[in-house]
Amino acid sequence: MSQGAPVRTSRRRSWLGPLLIVLLVALPIAEVWLLVQVGQAIGVLPTIAILVGEAVLGGWLMQREGRRAWSALNTAFESGKMPTGELADAALILVGGLLLMLPGFITDIFGFVFLLPFTRPYARRVLGFVVARRVAAMGVDVAVIRAQTDPGNIVPGEVVDDASDSRASAASGDAGPIVIKGEIEADPPGDRPS
Repeated sequence: MSQGAPVRTSRRRSWLGPLLIVLLVALPIAEVWLLVQVGQAIGVLPTIAILVGEAVLGGWLMQREGRRAWSALNTAFESGKMPTGELADAALILVGGLLLMLPGFITDIFGFVFLLPFTRPYARRVLGFVVARRVAAMGVDVAVIRAQTDPGNIVPGEVVDDASDSRASAASGDAGPIVIKGEIEADPPGDRPS
């Protein structure tokens, strides 16, 4: 039975390669077709002007949003927070800028979705969902990772090391305080008994 699991996994992923090849072939064909349609409707020079304008706008947006993402990433590192959202934003900004610089209208739509600050959170959620599904498919418990990286799970405490008390208790035969070492894990809100 355990021999069947790798076969099932490889079958499940076997469609990914052909889909990627189809997309790599179909996307340029669709872009060229759309460019021809727009060129016939408004003319060649206006179409080229729109494409150049989108590339310039994409470069400017990528620079502006990239600076903001870099600043947010530095702030997250300085505060000790896990910068998952900031890293996702940086990746989306890079990909969005590159898509806007490519000639074509379909890639420009995705580029604007990834670059604009009011649409990027939606793209980040979709990206997070896809990554979480891929990680879960590999057998990793996403809830445990989320709990370990959530700053709300940090329990403040202090270390007390009083050498004089421990010597005195050892001399009198008293075992002293019991020290428990370990990690505290909180139950997700839905798992708590009511």
